[in-house]
Amino acid sequence: LMERKKCEQLWAKNKYLVLSKSQKIYLAIRQYLKSESVELIVLEEWIQEAMSLEERRQEVVNAYQHSWSYFKKVAQPNEKNEFLSLLERYQQSKVTKEKVLMYLNDLLEKYPNRYLEQSTIFKLMNDGDE
Repeated sequence: LMERKKCEQLWAKNKYLVLSKSQKIYLAIRQYLKSESVELIVLEEWIQEAMSLEERRQEVVNAYQHSWSYFKKVAQPNEKNEFLSLLERYQQSKVTKEKVLMYLNDLLEKYPNRYLEQSTIFKLMNDGDE
């Protein structure tokens, strides 16, 4: 039971990071976590595998749209427009994914969300700033 709890915590933290790399692995992990017994080591291996993948725009966009869903009820119309515009520019290779992430991070500071705050997708970026 302890193992499941640890798996769920690890997954909560890495969900969007994995999603930004591979929807396939994301769905596989979700399925795995529904099984009778789960092992942390298996989950860690999957997360590592996802982390090692090359950046694919569609996957990144998908993850950022998921993250955005936490803000859509509280964000102002101009913030929504800014986010969508950044996302579009990212898809056209005009801005980096970090730029979009920084914007989401700004929103997170303005509209705190406990679930998103523990997400490694934001932590990675913050670690790089220090």
